[in-house]
Amino acid sequence: MGLEGIGKLLVGAAVALLVIGGLFLLLSRMGLDRLPGDLTFRRGNVTVYFPIGLMILVSIVGTILLNLLFRR
Repeated sequence: MGLEGIGKLLVGAAVALLVIGGLFLLLSRMGLDRLPGDLTFRRGNVTVYFPIGLMILVSIVGTILLNLLFRR
């Protein structure tokens, strides 16, 4: 793979990250940033947030989309 191929790969990765970031912004605006199953720990000035519910939702949707796209 030459420099041209690496450049195309990097541009493609940047576009994919842009699309994923936009999807997460849309999910946040729709109120899906705090789902049941998300864990939040607060102690003093420190807050730790584990978005387990959102990760499960994104995993399920991603699995369904990939199965539909790559079905033989």
